[in-house]
Amino acid sequence: MGYKSDRTAEDIKREITALVRELKDPRVTSLMLTVVRVEVAHDLSYAKAFISSLGGIKEAEEACKALNGNAKGYIRKEIGLRLSLRKTPDIRFIPDDSIEKGIEMFKKLNSISGKEND
Repeated sequence: MGYKSDRTAEDIKREITALVRELKDPRVTSLMLTVVRVEVAHDLSYAKAFISSLGGIKEAEEACKALNGNAKGYIRKEIGLRLSLRKTPDIRFIPDDSIEKGIEMFKKLNSISGKEND
């Protein structure tokens, strides 16, 4: 990816994070969601936003279902207004379990380091 699409992806990630916190949908607001990364096509026609939850992959899947449904148009419109892009990408929300894997890895590392200290 080029510099412009990397910068645009980071801008979109920042705005999606802010917009998710503003949503009034209980399927989204009650969860601890994180936008892990955003991948943008070179022509800015579409973007993939990877969403992870502290509650695991099931919560991330439910949140993505809600975001891909009713909230998708609102989020796209707001991103277009806030970033003043010539072409606002069509955003697809994809569940990601990287936070869950990170927590598991942290627990494993703690158990290993705890055994070494004994």
